[in-house]
Amino acid sequence: MKITKIKVDNFRLLKEFEIDIEDNLSLVIGKNNCAKTSLLTILERFLSSDQNNFSFNDLNISTQIELKENIEKNNDEKIDCAIRLRLYINYTIDDNLKNISLMMLNLNPSENYIILCFEYALNHEKTIMLREDYEKFKSTITTVDDSKDLLYFLRKNYKNYFQIRSRALEFSNEENFIEITEKRKINSILNFQRIKAKRDVADSDGMQSRSDKTLSKLSSKYYEKVSDIEEENKNTKELRKQLGITDNALTKIYAELFEHVVNKVKKFGGIKENETTLKILSLLEEKNILRENTSVIYNQNSQPLPEDYNGLGYLNLIAMIFEIEVILNDFKKKKSKLEDPSDINLFFIEEPEAHTHPQMQYVFIKNIKSLLLDESQGKADGVKIRLQTIISTHSSHITAESDFDDVKYFYRKNENEVIAKNLSALKFEYEKDSKQFQFLQQYLTLNRAELFFADKAILVEGDTERILLPAMMKKLDYEHKVAGEIELLSQNISIVEVGAYSHIFEKFIYFLGIKTLILTDIDSVDGDGKACLVDKGVSSSNSSLSFFLKKNSLKYLKGLEESKKILSKKNQDDPEWVVNKNGNLYINCQQKEDGYHARSFEDAFIHINREFINDHKNEYNGLKNREYFDDTGKNAFDIANDCINKKTHFALDILYHSDEVFSNWKIPINIKNGLLWLKK
Repeated sequence: MKITKIKVDNFRLLKEFEIDIEDNLSLVIGKNNCAKTSLLTILERFLSSDQNNFSFNDLNISTQIELKENIEKNNDEKIDCAIRLRLYINYTIDDNLKNISLMMLNLNPSENYIILCFEYALNHEKTIMLREDYEKFKSTITTVDDSKDLLYFLRKNYKNYFQIRSRALEFSNEENFIEITEKRKINSILNFQRIKAKRDVADSDGMQSRSDKTLSKLSSKYYEKVSDIEEENKNTKELRKQLGITDNALTKIYAELFEHVVNKVKKFGGIKENETTLKILSLLEEKNILRENTSVIYNQNSQPLPEDYNGLGYLNLIAMIFEIEVILNDFKKKKSKLEDPSDINLFFIEEPEAHTHPQMQYVFIKNIKSLLLDESQGKADGVKIRLQTIISTHSSHITAESDFDDVKYFYRKNENEVIAKNLSALKFEYEKDSKQFQFLQQYLTLNRAELFFADKAILVEGDTERILLPAMMKKLDYEHKVAGEIELLSQNISIVEVGAYSHIFEKFIYFLGIKTLILTDIDSVDGDGKACLVDKGVSSSNSSLSFFLKKNSLKYLKGLEESKKILSKKNQDDPEWVVNKNGNLYINCQQKEDGYHARSFEDAFIHINREFINDHKNEYNGLKNREYFDDTGKNAFDIANDCINKKTHFALDILYHSDEVFSNWKIPINIKNGLLWLKK
């Protein structure tokens, strides 16, 4: 038995949301403010809490507006307005169906699903009441006040109209259902636990507290979960035995220690002598001993140090392992032999990367999947459970170490809606060329998983552009300040070097849905296919230009208007990118500037900045044949080919000899135009 899909309606940005859940681990990724925490919150609200913790503002904004419009129509039509969570649970003939038997509304073997549905809903009866109450409210307003509309009224009174309900729905006909009135029936099917991103390893200022004993408290919590089992293990028995011996010894000591005050208390007793007798006993409890009287320490150079002397990263990691162990014991119901584990155990770990450096993040994700799998299979204790885990993260390092099939990408479709995409779906997009998908998968894993978390991207050919682009962005921010525009360096832009393979990334770019600038070389060649000056060439050998612009004629490329370089795609299945002034992809190559058309980035930069380079050429580590710069017969094409020794050194030379705001050199026009487009 397992959850295969979760659907959410009308909760914050989760308007019409669904996410596929993997058998073992689902990794939820995406940029900030794309509802990863909202998924955790709605699961928590419906599955963990018996309280009504919803607010009216949890209702999706567009749903609020629809509700207002429908109520104001003032007719008797039914209104479907609900925050809704649906869990699609697949079962097989090998499962124990005892707990779900009453919820199996369709016995068709091909539809072996039940749906658990939870709603915070406005029913028809309450809708009528809302209309009447709102009309009464409006009659009390003496002046015209448009701000006190239905939404204003509901924000203050929504709890009078919205109610929580739980149902089981038929898989093939969700209109057919039964009500679930007992929470324990749901608990027998599903146990939901979570570890939130905010963990007790730091104080309110984000600094580690010197008085904090987080791990010691967790050791107590762990003991509570593993103790009091009907068949105690030898360690638990020994602890109880020793505490009993200590109790007896301390009680004798307390009698002497408190004798003086006890005798005084006797004087205030009842009418008869010794009617009120005070005796102080030692009652040591195991959990309190662990909580208040133990210390988790670190050994460093054979010297013990308190737990709070170690870094927040290690504290966070170790605290998580303790919490995971506590939760696993809860899932396995180890407190009693009389209570069986739930059919499904859903575990949500939010942002495990908190306070940890990249290497620790790699270690965590490499080990957590096998740890959880071993526990679910009962390798250590023989207790098997169905365990499904969701991990949300902002970490490119965790993403890079994860299986592609596990990744769920949250994408903001518009300002009021988020959707989830399976990264595994990209395999099918590249099914005609599996080699391209293999390249993309390896590249993202080894180099640039941060693309998943970027708002915008720049794809460049090599290291020279990658090194210099941040300087160019800073230069443009300084020289082109526009009211209302966020500076380039303040935006979440990922710069990725892709060589001549930007066209391989096109399906991935569309999948991410982010604004993308492609900066590539015109790569002019003559009739024999050999590299040459643009003015002497006939075509371009650049495969990305051919793919996106569909032509490789130099005459066409040289005369192409800027607006024709902005492209979009109708859908993922469409093989072509088409011109669209509102498109989110812009591809550009070298353009004619100061009477000369360059072939490459280095060629273009040298032509417009020859004087800047010439002033410092003897100090450049990335140059050879420096005397060529003094030869007016040598053009930028010749110098780029004959004088640049190492491109990365050349880029670093440029940075080293720049002034504070990079005002002593110019940006090639194609890059400048591209960055100004991306900035908007």
